[in-house]
Amino acid sequence: MAPSKRTSRHKPSNTSTSSGNNGNPPAPFKRPPEVLAPFISELSEKHVYITHIDAKPPAFKRKMFLVPVAMNVAVALLFAWRMYHILPWYWKLLMSGWGHANETRFNSSEATWSELVWEILKRGIVMFIDFMLFVFVWPWPVEFAFGRSHGNPTRWRLNVGFRDKEIYVRRSRDWDLMLRDIFKDENSKKILLAYTQEATSPLLQEQKTGYLLMNSKWDLDWNLMILAHKFVDKKEVALEAFRNVILVFHQDYGWICHDLKMGIAAEEEDRRRQVFAFRDVLTAMGKENLFYRWIEVVQFESTQPGGFGPEKQEAAAKKIREMFEAESINFDELWKEAVGTNPGI
Repeated sequence: MAPSKRTSRHKPSNTSTSSGNNGNPPAPFKRPPEVLAPFISELSEKHVYITHIDAKPPAFKRKMFLVPVAMNVAVALLFAWRMYHILPWYWKLLMSGWGHANETRFNSSEATWSELVWEILKRGIVMFIDFMLFVFVWPWPVEFAFGRSHGNPTRWRLNVGFRDKEIYVRRSRDWDLMLRDIFKDENSKKILLAYTQEATSPLLQEQKTGYLLMNSKWDLDWNLMILAHKFVDKKEVALEAFRNVILVFHQDYGWICHDLKMGIAAEEEDRRRQVFAFRDVLTAMGKENLFYRWIEVVQFESTQPGGFGPEKQEAAAKKIREMFEAESINFDELWKEAVGTNPGI
């Protein structure tokens, strides 16, 4: 079941004092892809969202997910054990207060001040510990298995399973309350770009599986992740449409996205992302050494006198393909499978 509609959608006005060309938002923002319209209609205008695709192997994702599963099961069992042993004590304490004599009854009239203080301290510590467990620890397994506001990890995995490529949707936390009009307030724009650029760093996204990207600035929206995969499974939206999309709502333009592909720096970041993805595939095949040999060839050829022109690039590409063929690997096919694009060198 798709999550309920988040908020009423605000229709962008036809004019704006900060309008870009043809009513489009100023760079580096643009209109989001139309194919994402069904997904975007479920977003809350109060938050900033990031979608990306995690291409880590399913076996790795399964191992990573087993860690929070084991932790939450352990917490639930320890909490149940604690309740099993302590609830009878609380019941006796309550019955004692109602006048039923039992071992928890304390005769304060015959006790010294030191005995009275010690008894109050002991009972107070027990109650404080149980209060902390109930308020701060018990919600962990409850949210993990039964969370409702934005879904929960258990329902997400039951619906999505473990896939070669998984869609992750991050939702901004309280820092989004600081944002004003990003086209009129320069500080708001700087905050938005700083947080989103940090969150979409290829080094971060390629080194960590999506489940580990929750932090003080971003939460994972489990319901939206399930919804995104439903759109993909029904072939209503292509999987690649969710690759590195930053979505933010603006009162004049409606939903807009930050174009991460602008500029040389962005191209370099994308190139690093491709290299990391290729390395992960070779590592999974037990060919990590081949990856480093490939890097050595490229670095050696690109630093030779005379520059790295088309002829040298072609010669280097031939040498690399032969090196991979010696290991019974088609370089072009493996690169396209790992990265999703035609290979460079």
